[in-house]
Amino acid sequence: MEVFSHNKTPLFFLVLFASLITLALGQTRVGFYQTSCPRVEAIVQSAVAAANRANPGVPPGLVRMFFHDCFVNGCDASILINGDGSERTAPPNTLLRGYEIIDAAKTQLETECPGVVSCADILAIAARDSVLLAGGIARWQVPLGRRDGLVSRAADTTNLPAFNDAVDVQIRKFAEKGLNTQDLVTLSGAHTLGTGACLVFSYRLYNFNNTNGPDPCIDPAFLTTLRNLCPNGGDSRRRVALDTGSENRFDTSYFANLRSGRGVLESDQVLWGNPTTRTLAQRFLGVSGLVGLTFNVEFARSMVRMGNIEVKTGTQGEIRRVCSAFN
Repeated sequence: MEVFSHNKTPLFFLVLFASLITLALGQTRVGFYQTSCPRVEAIVQSAVAAANRANPGVPPGLVRMFFHDCFVNGCDASILINGDGSERTAPPNTLLRGYEIIDAAKTQLETECPGVVSCADILAIAARDSVLLAGGIARWQVPLGRRDGLVSRAADTTNLPAFNDAVDVQIRKFAEKGLNTQDLVTLSGAHTLGTGACLVFSYRLYNFNNTNGPDPCIDPAFLTTLRNLCPNGGDSRRRVALDTGSENRFDTSYFANLRSGRGVLESDQVLWGNPTTRTLAQRFLGVSGLVGLTFNVEFARSMVRMGNIEVKTGTQGEIRRVCSAFN
């Protein structure tokens, strides 16, 4: 297994990290395209890197897109379908970014090995590569072999984890997909990357729970900052860093911000208010280099687990020629 880091990595963690490969569920496996399209990962990585050079704020959206795809009828690229009533048009997905990156990779792959690589696998690889480009310190192997789904309905997105979900609701939604509370806290750490629109959190600043006041969990100084960025009645689509000062860097500062009452989304901040999820989040805090390594290892483990939710393999689904449309 290929592993790289910015620092020397203790043998214990290398052994632990190597165990990730055993987490491949269903019929996905590492090396699925070894003979049919051996350059698949290099091609996807190139597309993500090119997008990152043009705008470092876009590739982090691929992690969120992968999450939204997997939680609705499995990891089958149904999020990529464009058209009236598709998942892509549903309210939770209208602000997702990065579709053009997947399209660019698919175009290249259709030239190199037509009809072989699924859009679902391209998205899985691209999500991993966006983490690496943002400073993730370990390159995990992505089990492949997913096929693309044949259904994409906006109505199916109603049970996606939401920005205002309570902890117990988040735990239930993750459990319904075979993920545990550790996965919940770890994958929420993906919010160390990227931005969120004022639309999804401004209610916390001005009229939280119909109180005509702010969410008391928000640090007072941070409340002023957020109000300046998202004035009452202002542009609801303005984007704000979910991890203040580190939105393009994959690190553990997201958890430090939760501890300080500087979580932007309500669903993030409540993780610090719950004893169970707070204990898990505290594992990713500290000054030791091992803290960052622990988070990276756990994040990789959870991404592999999530990437195998209700996958279609074998003769199920299809291999799309264009990711935004069914064949």
